[in-house]
Amino acid sequence: MAWSFSPGIPVYLQIADRLRYSIISGEYPPGSQIPTVRGLSVEAAVNPNTIQHAFLMLENSGIIVTKGTLGRFVTDDPDIIEESRHEHAKIIVNSFLDTITKIGFEKEEIISMIEEELK
Repeated sequence: MAWSFSPGIPVYLQIADRLRYSIISGEYPPGSQIPTVRGLSVEAAVNPNTIQHAFLMLENSGIIVTKGTLGRFVTDDPDIIEESRHEHAKIIVNSFLDTITKIGFEKEEIISMIEEELK
């Protein structure tokens, strides 16, 4: 089944984010091979060049590496994965804080709400 994409955000960025999430969540563990450009393009129902663009972004960040003709693999470097995990969490937290402060919650209320939900 084709993946669904949000309008207004380039598809290659959404694909890169989805793959990054799959890596930092452990779906693709360190050192594991990731699907091919062709395989993902069929699965997502997008042009292979779009997948290639997403892969280049992930390679530039170091979270995936190309091993010649063997394909692409998740990095074995736990520091790179952990850094990406923290960057992803920061984006989520900042989005949450932006939204919740826009509806009028103050810092103390937000902290109290989070503490209550963590119990």
